[in-house]
Amino acid sequence: MDHHTHPAHHGADSGLPEILPPALALSACAVGYLCLVRRARRRNPAQDWSPWRTAGFTTGLLLLAVALLPPLAPFAHGDFRGHMAQHMLIGMYAPIALVLGAPVTLLLRTLPVTSARRLTAVLRARPVRLLSHPAPALLLSAGTLPVLYFTPLYDTVTAHPAGHWLLHAHFLLSGCLFAHVIAGPDPAPARPGVPARLVWLGCAVALHAVVSQLMYGGFRVDVHAPASEVRGGAEIMYYGGDLAELLLAAALVATWRPERGPRPRRPDTVPVAR
Repeated sequence: MDHHTHPAHHGADSGLPEILPPALALSACAVGYLCLVRRARRRNPAQDWSPWRTAGFTTGLLLLAVALLPPLAPFAHGDFRGHMAQHMLIGMYAPIALVLGAPVTLLLRTLPVTSARRLTAVLRARPVRLLSHPAPALLLSAGTLPVLYFTPLYDTVTAHPAGHWLLHAHFLLSGCLFAHVIAGPDPAPARPGVPARLVWLGCAVALHAVVSQLMYGGFRVDVHAPASEVRGGAEIMYYGGDLAELLLAAALVATWRPERGPRPRRPDTVPVAR
């Protein structure tokens, strides 16, 4: 493992140009979601929108704000432990809260019928069904971690502002996909049963544990940062990942609705054989 200092980071002294875009984007998402909730309630007053879903989505946006704004964002640009804390918030904690807000269900309730049918058709399309299976979701989220930290990719990506934002986008989108596949309340036609999803979640737990242990031991790690920072980042990944995956398992149990089997016939309704 190389124990050099970080490459030149662009955000150690983040100013308004670095803060304003994410702050505006997150504010726009919050306002857009709340407007859709209001529209859904007006459109169908009898079918209320759960305040827990609204709380979940806004909590996810707040977690993203903590990750992308000072003081964490400038710290993350100069310290690998800060990067890992950002990774946990953007790629694991915020996605759980965001998907529990059921944004696709909310959008379906507010769209005109024709547009809602088109969106439903897209969600049922074969590429989307393949992508929403746990295997590709796990590969895109936890499966990319060895490539990121055990090759020069991390230093290459974080050396440029655009690469940094692409890495954030990858963490967020892949994290939302995995959280949606495992425990999201939005429709997912290819989602397997609860036992299978628990197995895939267990695979994610194991993969996170192996990667963090290898990082802590310095085996094959290719991150240009002091060894103390890498070990600290590995500890954040190990304990932070475990907690996030426990929350995801709790969300899976909380959103699970067992399928009802056929009702047994009452004795007095059974036809008598003659």
